[in-house]
Amino acid sequence: MSFKTISVIGLGYIGLPTAAAFASQQKEVVGIDINPHAVETINRGEIHIVEPELDKVVKTAVESGWLRASTTPVAADAYLIAVPTPFKGEHEPDMTFVEAAAKSIAPVLKKGSLVILESTSPVGATEQMADWLAAARPDLTFPQQAGEQADINIAYCPERVLPGQVMVELIKNDRVIGGMTPVCSARASELYNIFLEGECVVTNSRTAEMCKLTENSFRDVNIAFANELSLICADQGINVWELIRLANRHPRVNILQPGPGVGGHCIAVDPWFIVAQNPQQARLIRTAREVNDSKPHWVMNQVKATVADCLAASDKRASDVKIACFGLAFKPNIDDLRESPAMEIAHSIAQWHSGETLVVEPNIHQLPPRLAGQSMLVSLEDAMSQADVLVMLVDHKEFKAIAGDNVRQQYIVDTKGVWR
Repeated sequence: MSFKTISVIGLGYIGLPTAAAFASQQKEVVGIDINPHAVETINRGEIHIVEPELDKVVKTAVESGWLRASTTPVAADAYLIAVPTPFKGEHEPDMTFVEAAAKSIAPVLKKGSLVILESTSPVGATEQMADWLAAARPDLTFPQQAGEQADINIAYCPERVLPGQVMVELIKNDRVIGGMTPVCSARASELYNIFLEGECVVTNSRTAEMCKLTENSFRDVNIAFANELSLICADQGINVWELIRLANRHPRVNILQPGPGVGGHCIAVDPWFIVAQNPQQARLIRTAREVNDSKPHWVMNQVKATVADCLAASDKRASDVKIACFGLAFKPNIDDLRESPAMEIAHSIAQWHSGETLVVEPNIHQLPPRLAGQSMLVSLEDAMSQADVLVMLVDHKEFKAIAGDNVRQQYIVDTKGVWR
């Protein structure tokens, strides 16, 4: 059957672009979110997140009647679940939001519906979701019960897009389709091919789940190598960025760039899903996570040492010293603060420092509650003119536009090598 109506559950950084992509192909799309502000904003043809080109696509889709948002699930031919999957306790996957989303759409499922889980999930999550749906709708059959003949088709298809380039990569990147049966995979492929220019590569749901975790764990391990190098170079008095530039001239070496840690909802979280399910085998993956998770604490110690140097060279008291933190997002040129090491460092500085802590983040209009009252959101110009100590945390384009020669401050902690 063709897909006339599509429902996307979760209108965040992945769900809203996906809904907009389908709507741009003149499919009736209803986005569902529990956040009334997000729903109201989208229904005005506006967006509540920062993502290049997304605002134009959403505006056009809403005004033409192909996209609308609601807080209540509605009947559709296909459902895509794109809700958060954080971790809890000892880095164990928290499937609460996926379970809630599945149970919310269960009452409106009909024979022939396709349900796709897009949320990054531990291995076996798609089968678990199918069991939740089957328990809620005993009048329908599901793949684990009826195989190819099931009333409801279920698949897993993880996103693999880069924030800041979502509207390009969502359309052009290949998709891994993990159906619970071949029929499920075929129908999921048919759905994504509505807007996809890349290839749908078919496998089973468990392999697709592991594929997503593997991709982000690979990135995490490689970033951990760069971050560990930065610690070693600091002890040895070596410029790590020069070192990496030289090493990368080897034809088979491609070291990534170090930073203040690793953030975002994917790379900083997904490897723990593998570790939680395979604690004995995932030794390298666990160590990489520990290296990257510890980097903000190392940066904080660098800040303390730099402030001490500043005080030793002046007649100022600690309360007179102004520290400026450059960037809060987890990566350049976006507004996403989830799992951001820059946020963690800025928060630690504000708690520790007795003087003013200034924050420059060009992609937000107000500080998050965690920093409000402890810090002051200021312009780039004000921070550069007022601060005694500069802490570079995110290499936003606005910061990179300032040449290092134009920075007057002597006391700098540069975790991204912007002003080296």
